[in-house]
Amino acid sequence: MPSFLKHFLPLFLWMLLLFSQTLFAQALQEVAAPSHIKSIEFRGETEDQFPIVRLGEPFELHFDDLQANEQDYFYKIVHCKANWTPSDLLKSQYLEGIDNQRITDHKNSYNTLVAYSHFRLILPNEVVAPKISGNYMLQVFDTSDNLIFSRKFMIYEDLVGVQAAVKRSRSFELMNSHQLLQFILNVRALNLNKPERELQVVLLKNYQWDTAKYGLQPQFNNGTELKYDYDQPASFFGGNEYLNFDTKDIRAATATIGEVALNDIYEHYLYANEARNNKPYTYFPDLNGDFRVRTLQGAISEREADYSWVHFSLNPSGNGSSDTDIYILGKFNNYTPSSEYKMSYEASSNSYKARILFKQGFYNYSFALGTSTTDSASIYQNNSDLEPLISYDPYAISGSFHFTENQYQIFVYFKGFGDLYQRLVGVGAANAAFIKD
Repeated sequence: MPSFLKHFLPLFLWMLLLFSQTLFAQALQEVAAPSHIKSIEFRGETEDQFPIVRLGEPFELHFDDLQANEQDYFYKIVHCKANWTPSDLLKSQYLEGIDNQRITDHKNSYNTLVAYSHFRLILPNEVVAPKISGNYMLQVFDTSDNLIFSRKFMIYEDLVGVQAAVKRSRSFELMNSHQLLQFILNVRALNLNKPERELQVVLLKNYQWDTAKYGLQPQFNNGTELKYDYDQPASFFGGNEYLNFDTKDIRAATATIGEVALNDIYEHYLYANEARNNKPYTYFPDLNGDFRVRTLQGAISEREADYSWVHFSLNPSGNGSSDTDIYILGKFNNYTPSSEYKMSYEASSNSYKARILFKQGFYNYSFALGTSTTDSASIYQNNSDLEPLISYDPYAISGSFHFTENQYQIFVYFKGFGDLYQRLVGVGAANAAFIKD
């Protein structure tokens, strides 16, 4: 081999390895927690359970471990691109300090029938802090370095102004079931040369990433403003308002709870729900799938709110079947269908039933029609249960209406010439409560 080839071979192999890692990088998915991890709350300074914070602003993770054995948990932070594939940065380029730290703030429950350990993590903290904007994944591990669950969060720079509005779809076929998001970006603070290459826009409904929209390019550009006036490429199913229940007073029935019983622990029996796909739309306020832990039996909800069995019942629009898979979804399980949240068919009453453990609080939920994916290429929801990923239809039972109140987000990413990563330079929002024709 010529001497000059020996000199350049290591560099060539390094470049080949870097290229292959970039080419085959997969988007990171939020990993669902095992059954003993409950009530995961992840929020910034707003009430929404998806941290979208300015650089340096605090945000918190809370969760309960029903094993109640003071298990040790550790956390890692991964910086990602706009499509949630890991960025090419070193940890030292996006973190101040060192991650892979133990979560030290944990306390056992007090005066509850169900024992649990409550964990809290505040970021940034004295050990580690993100130092650049962009997408991030927070991963929680046990002492054996098994990934227990993960959650997305975002840090932004306020450089791009976003004006947005939710409108009714222009398509005749979709006008009664879909909502359209149109927006204008004020990019005066950016030195753009080629917006179609340097900017990337992502659209999101109710913080649910499985329906996110990518790839939209500006249709009009006057130098300082970019206008996105799409129809179907920026349209979303409107869905329906979420159902709810409130167990803050663990001994009392409410408008949605028909009966309360005390066995080993409290049990709440909800009034039966009916399929709404063939019913007219009815408005009532909701949290767009979210939940709030709260209790009237104690002063500190984090440690004094108890757990109870909540019984669900769904009457189908026709005859049900044991072959039909129906799941109960909400932010409480990160909209992830699994066996724990699957309903069973009861032929004697022609209804679907489920019994699920919830911490005291106010919860939104909905029903979804699911189908299992069992091929060998399945992605698994968590490393401990190895449960196959399940696809589902969230509108088959609840229906979809253009009237439905939904919260939308617009994320603007920028990567200029020579930049090493995509900066999150703008965040906008719009609500369908103010929908326009």
